[in-house]
Amino acid sequence: MDTSRKLQVSRVIDAPADAIFALLADPGRHADLDDAGMVRGVDGDCVPLGGIGQVFTMNMHQDSLGDYRMVNTVTAYQPTSRIGWAPAIDPTCELASKVGDMTLGGHTFTYDLAEVDGGTRVTETYEWMSVHDEKFLESFPLVSEKDLKGTLDRIATAVS
Repeated sequence: MDTSRKLQVSRVIDAPADAIFALLADPGRHADLDDAGMVRGVDGDCVPLGGIGQVFTMNMHQDSLGDYRMVNTVTAYQPTSRIGWAPAIDPTCELASKVGDMTLGGHTFTYDLAEVDGGTRVTETYEWMSVHDEKFLESFPLVSEKDLKGTLDRIATAVS
């Protein structure tokens, strides 16, 4: 597997896998967990994630882009052991009209949880293997390994 388009970090968190999974499955908490500072909060109704194919929309912000929305589709869902989603630009937001025919999607965030001595090993994988738009690809990675580690720290704080 090509790892040049992937960042991955792990940490053991002193909490049960089901508590961590429940936190990750709640889009309403994602802004609290995002160490990159881009996630602003859920747009619309907020229900816990319950399976592959479910969609939720997040309000986002980057200084270079301003405010925008991402539509996230759940790509991995195994209760207490794996959860993930693929963001793509909301075609109805202002940013979508500014980027023209550039496709802003193809990346994923996935969390794998495994109970170990001392808690749960949480591995976050951020990958952009399916980004095919060359112009969009130039901006990757959108978040850093430091941001991912910070997110795991925030998860640990939230479940302690």
